[in-house]
Parts: sequence; C-alpha cells; structure tokens
Amino acid sequence: MTLKDFVLSIEGLTVSFDGFKAVNDVSLYVEQGALHVVIGPNGAGKTTLLDLICGKTRPTAGSINFLGHELTQMPEQKIVQAGVGRKFQTPSIYPALTVFENLEISFPRGRSVFGALTFKRDKAVMERVHDIADMIFLKDQLDTLGEVLSHGQKQWLEIGMLLIADPELLLLDEPVAGMSVDERQQTGDLLNKICKERSVLIIEHDMNFVREIAHRVTVLHQGAVLAEGSMEHIETNEKVIEVYLGH
Repeated sequence: MTLKDFVLSIEGLTVSFDGFKAVNDVSLYVEQGALHVVIGPNGAGKTTLLDLICGKTRPTAGSINFLGHELTQMPEQKIVQAGVGRKFQTPSIYPALTVFENLEISFPRGRSVFGALTFKRDKAVMERVHDIADMIFLKDQLDTLGEVLSHGQKQWLEIGMLLIADPELLLLDEPVAGMSVDERQQTGDLLNKICKERSVLIIEHDMNFVREIAHRVTVLHQGAVLAEGSMEHIETNEKVIEVYLGH
C-alpha cells in the first residue's frame, strides 16, 4: 500500500512537554472504511494522540496527513472543515435543546455566524436530521430534551452531531464508557454502519468491545507503538500481555 491508500497517515509523530515525550515517534496508518482501535495503559499517550490529530496540541516533530492535508499546519476549525470529527470522553451535547435541535444546530450550514443568521429548516435539513436520528437509535426521541437522555443515548447523540456534517474520519474517545451491555451492542452495530462510508479511529479500554469491532489494533505504551495488528495477533503478543492485557 502507498500513502494514497490511507485516509490518515501519521509518521514519526512526537510531542514533548517539559522534556517528557507524551507521544514518541508514533507512526500509524488508517485505511478507508476501517475501525482502527488504539489501546494501552493509562498514560500511554492515547488521548494526546487524538489531541494532535485534531489540532488541539501541536507536535514537536512528525507529520499527520489526512486526505492530502498536512494537519500539523492547520488550526482546529480548518481540520474540522477538512472532514475530521472528534468525540471526547464526556458527552458534549446541548442539554436544554431537544434531540432534533441538537442535530439541527450541528448541520454544517448553521455553524458559521452568517450560516446561523440565514439558516432555514428546509427539506434537506429535515431529511438529514431524521436519517441520522434513525441511525443513532433516537428516531423516537426527537422531541426529548438532551438532559433527560440516558448516558448511552447522550453518547449516540454526540456521534450523530458529528455524523450530520458527514466527516471522512471520526475520532472517538471511549465511546462505550458507562454504557449498559445492550447499549454497547447497539454501539457496535452503529460503528459497523458508520465505517461503511468513513473511517473511525477509536480509543477504548473495554477489551470485549474491541474484540467485537476492531479491524486493526494499535497498542501504545509510554507514548510509543508497542504492537499493531489484528486483535488475535495483539492478544498473543507477549509484550502486550506483560504491560497491558495481563493486568
């Protein structure tokens, strides 16, 4: 495969904080339509990696290429506009707005000041909101306020708020944390649907969930790549067992 075959190509990525390398010479490649999961112990650099991809943190060295865009040179908003959507660990929705309104306000035309002033709830908006609500299991909750949704439903709503902008790459930080068994199963189904049209890079600690969904797994340890491959390969890697899975 060449670099053109990957949605995201990270090479030699390093970031130092007062001499401490939180991410140390990381190279990682995400294929089109992949569910690529990053695992590793606390402090391994997983969330920092997502911070670097979305422009929240700037690297000390290395490159991040997303569909021809060099992300290390771009501000956060431009990275979003280029097609990268990120969901953080804690759901970030508008609790006083309904599910419909949360999705509607995330429609791309409504995001700029001019777009918000001229925004109209036309047929395209209505159809997109209903399609996404159906996908995220909330089609019967469109009039429900965000604040009364279950934790799992809030997670789905935030994913929907990203999907409505139709990103090429989704970054998800622990998407099933705090979910029930049924909600985890539904989230796995949702992610499998999502990756038919885009790529997904996920940080996750729930190994049962990772086994169910991952196309490829990267293990980080002390800021560096310890191993990479299928989940079956990762689970038999002695170094991974020693520093992470064995605990």
